[in-house]
Parts: sequence; structure tokens; C-alpha cells
Amino acid sequence: MAEEYYQKALATQISLLDFLDLSPFCNLPPKYIGGIDVSYSIAGRDTMSFAGLVVMEYGTWHIVEKVSAKKEISFPYIPGLLSFRELPVIMDAWQKLSLLPDIWLVDGAGVAHPRRMGLAAHFGILSGEPTIGVAKSRLIGTHVDVPIEKGCRVSLEEHGEIVGAVLRSRRNVRPLYISPGNHVSIEQAPEIVLACCTKYRLPEPTRAAHNYVTESRRDFLQLDQ
Repeated sequence: MAEEYYQKALATQISLLDFLDLSPFCNLPPKYIGGIDVSYSIAGRDTMSFAGLVVMEYGTWHIVEKVSAKKEISFPYIPGLLSFRELPVIMDAWQKLSLLPDIWLVDGAGVAHPRRMGLAAHFGILSGEPTIGVAKSRLIGTHVDVPIEKGCRVSLEEHGEIVGAVLRSRRNVRPLYISPGNHVSIEQAPEIVLACCTKYRLPEPTRAAHNYVTESRRDFLQLDQ
């Protein structure tokens, strides 16, 4: 499939160096962190995709800008090719932003993907910005059990290669699957995500993006009735 070859070619452009060479992350945090999430209308011929992008001030978690976009879906749902389905509407919303964050957290996989080109990685290559994939479920790889305490993490591996981390973002809740998208290292990605977790399972940027895109989708569907 042409899309798979394209993903493999793009994957050669990924940088997995530390984000701004910060170690540890919390000693010198960025000023703004972005969150990205995508939602859909009801299934059917006229199914629409909706993207919600938020930019938050690190630490206060105040939303300083948010943009949304909607678009007809032009690519079918195929596991492993989700970015071709969701990136068009994400890029439409991204182009509306007046303030770009220092780094993006994306609801989806980064390099923890069969061809190392999940949604966060694909967006990171196209935008040129640092990105991290924050997935709620595992796409690939294996791992040992994660201890129940917040902050505990184990490596996510595929065929002997570490492709991400499995992070307990809150005590005794289901872990998150964290993998860098672009311009972030394997080691630093879970540190950054954990620094964005307050009292919820999801880090504040992707949680805010999810709430915003859900609200935007609901408002659109009500207007369309």
C-alpha cells in the first residue's frame, strides 16, 4: 500500500533527541504546551471529523488559545493509517493558530507504531514542531506490569526495540502509552507527560483538547439539525 511506503519514508526524518536538551524537564519547563484531539460525527455517508487544538500555559493550565475545524472524512478507517484520516482536519485547525506552543501532546501514537509513524509523529514531521503521542491504549509492543503508583513507568518494546513507555499517570488507574513523535527523546517523553498530569488520568493539554472538541462537535451537530 502506497501510504505504508510513505510512512516508512517519513519515519527516516524523525528526530528522537531531547526536547530543548532539558534534563530534567521540570527544572526548565516550556511556557506553553498544546493539546490535540479529534472526534467524529455519527457514522454514515456524511461523517465529519472535528479537530480541537488548545494552547495552555504550563503550570497554571490556563487555556490561552483554542481553535477547531471540521472536515468531511476522505480516508477510510484502516488500523495503522489513522493519520491519513485525521491529519487533514488537524492541519486545518493548526493553520488558524496565532500562538504556537513549545511542544504538542497528541491523542494518539508517536513512534509506537508498526512503521514508527503514528499520528503524533506524522503531525510532528508536517508541522516541524516537537510532539509526543499520548495513547489511551496499546497499538504495538509488549511490556511488563506497571506498578500502581503515580509516576511509575516501564518500557514499551517491539522486537527488542524500545518504542515508548507505559506510564501510570494516576495511582491505580489504567496506564497511558507514551511515545515521542518528533524532536523529543524516548526517555524524556514520559517525563514531560507526567509533568502535565494533575489529578486526572490524562495530561491537562489532551484532556482540555478532548473536552473542547467534544463541545465543538456538539455545537455543530445542533446547528445542523
